[in-house]
Amino acid sequence: MFSEEEKRELKEMAMSSRLREDMRRLVKMRHNPFLEGNIVDIDKLLAFLTEYNYFINHASKLFRRIIDKDMRL
Repeated sequence: MFSEEEKRELKEMAMSSRLREDMRRLVKMRHNPFLEGNIVDIDKLLAFLTEYNYFINHASKLFRRIIDKDMRL
């Protein structure tokens, strides 16, 4: 899998305070494009999924209504 040299290099990087600080900064600055405040924007999510399905050439299916009297999550 990893050579001894690669393992040593990964261990050195893991001990690096600079790398840890960079990772903290990335986590702090990450952005979820589907959130508006703390609420998921369904329109943005559906637009993304529709475009993604088109991109991967996924055949769309017709909508089928779910008929059930007792639906619980």
